[in-house]
This record gives sequence, C-alpha cells and structure tokens, in this order.
Amino acid sequence: MRRALICLFLHASLTHAAGAEGVVFPALDGSSGTEMVVYSSLDEPLARPLVQAFQARHPEVSLRYVDLLTGEIAARVVAETDRGEPTADLVFSSAMDLTVKLANDGYASVVRPEGARDWPDWAIWRDTVFALTFEPAVIVYHKPTFPDGPPDTRAELMDWLATSGPGLIGTYDISRSAVGYLFLMRDLEHFADLWPMIDAMGRAGVQTFPTSKDVIDRVRTGEIALGYNILGSYASDQAGRYPELGLVLPRDYVVVVSRVAMVPRAARAPELGEAFLSFLVSREGQEVLAQRLRLPAVSLEVSGKVGALDMQEALQATLRPVPVSPGLLAYLDPATRARVLARWTAALEGGE
Repeated sequence: MRRALICLFLHASLTHAAGAEGVVFPALDGSSGTEMVVYSSLDEPLARPLVQAFQARHPEVSLRYVDLLTGEIAARVVAETDRGEPTADLVFSSAMDLTVKLANDGYASVVRPEGARDWPDWAIWRDTVFALTFEPAVIVYHKPTFPDGPPDTRAELMDWLATSGPGLIGTYDISRSAVGYLFLMRDLEHFADLWPMIDAMGRAGVQTFPTSKDVIDRVRTGEIALGYNILGSYASDQAGRYPELGLVLPRDYVVVVSRVAMVPRAARAPELGEAFLSFLVSREGQEVLAQRLRLPAVSLEVSGKVGALDMQEALQATLRPVPVSPGLLAYLDPATRARVLARWTAALEGGE
C-alpha cells in the first residue's frame, strides 16, 4: 500500500506540477517570517473564508494552501516523510479512510486542541485524526416527478425501482468516487438487502457518475428522477437555489461521513498545524464551516439550517456516523475492494 501511494504521488507530481505550490495567503500584518502549509481536498475558493478567519486570529501567519486530490494528499505525506523532508503542517481531507491509515502507519502527531475536549468519541481517534464536519447521505429528487414526495426508505425505493422507467435513478460510480464507495460499504453494514437493491437498480438502468454535482445537475433538470446516497452538503446547497430540486433524509437510517484533519508527524511547523486545528474545532471555526462553507459541522448546535438541510431534522433521524477508527482500514483492503467492485459491476449489468 505504501509503495502504491508513493507511486501515485510521483504521478501526481508530474501531472499537477503547475499547481503544486498552491495559493499563498500573505500574513495580514505584512510580516514574512512565519508560513504554514495546508494540504487539502477542499477547493481553494471554497476554503478561502476559513483561511481568512484563521488569519484574523493569527495575523502574523502566512499560509500556503495546496489543493490536492485525496489520494495525492496521502501519497505526498508518505513520500515526503519517508524521504526525511518536511511535509504539510495540516492535512484536511474528505478521505476518512486514507487519513486514518496515515495516522495508523505513524504519519500523524498527537495533538489535543482545547475545543475538542467535548467532541463525540466517534469523531476522534487517538488524538491524531479529528472529524470536523457531519455530512449525511441523502436522496435527491426531481420535485415535478414526485408531487407526493419520493420513496424515503430503502424498501420503498426497491418498490419504486420495480415500476420506474429505465434510467431514472442515478448514484455514484463507486470505482471512481471515494465517498460513493464509503457510502456503499456502510450500507453493507446496515442494510441486509443492499445487494438485492443494487440488483434492482441495475435492472432499472441506473446511471452512475463520479461526483455529487453530476448526479444533482441531472436530477435538477429531470434527466433522471432520483439520486441515491448523495452527499448532503452539496445537495442542500443546490436545493436551496433550485426549487425543482428536493432532498430527503432516508427514514430507515442515514449514513453520515466527515471531513477530517490531522497534523503530520513531519510537519514543517507543527505548532501552526495544531493552531489551525484548534481553530477548526472552536465554535468560530465550526460556525465558518457551517455558515460560510455550508458544510454541516460536528458541533451541531452551530449548524442550524445549512442550505436546504435542517440539521435539527437530521438530529432526529436514525443517524449512522462513520467512526474515525481503524475499522475504516478494512475498506482499503485490495481483496475486499476487488470483490465489492466485481459484485457491483455484475449488479449494474442487470443483477443476478
């Protein structure tokens, strides 16, 4: 696995060299002596309010924000650390499994940010990896197609699939979407009839896509009627903008994933990484995530309504948060992944 990550990093270095140095946010006080580096999977334009709020607390710090894919982040931390070089001061990633693997393999520092003292047990692992957001998987739907509301349990969804027209349901392509694969693996743990449901999707001509946006855009226009297991943080923002787009939390259970952060062991300035992490778990940082970035926060009392998603309603749902724990490592096992992808492919080709 380590060799594969290093190879991925070397490939990424060639294909993304132009943007490898990231975007620099100069220190607000005009000084030039203190710089920190962040590796993040969150697009830089979206992250800008978060960086600016941190710098308002620390005006002497300039910040280099390097926007990478999740696999690139993990590979880069491994490669730089193994070469004896400094790496980022903070990792902020949507890949829970890859980040926990970094920590489990010894690439993270132990930190104890004050704001995380009351963090739920599922959201911290060994004071190394911290969940910062609380993002449910939702069902998105085309409102004109469902005047009485869409199926909102998996059993109802299976009934609908039996009578729907071809190609009216969409979801992630789990071979290309890390979050889609994570949602599927959690579904396997909570829904005994998942494979029969995926088989039903295959018979109904399910369309698969690599991103939330791909699914949401097609549901909004009515090209497809319903999207399953879509990341709620994106769906709620779009549903707040487009009246024809609706979303519901499944009534049987709701899978919740998180973006996570860690301070690498080989950080250039680990004290700055810990300072940024302390900001992210503070009330102010959680408010910026929820209100400015529209990412529901782990500290749910600051979230309120995020786009079209009412977090109080989410609290009343049957939530299944993905714990920040070594249990995630099982999802990275090559044999497990190959077996799941083979079963998935068979289902999409028409079920068994």
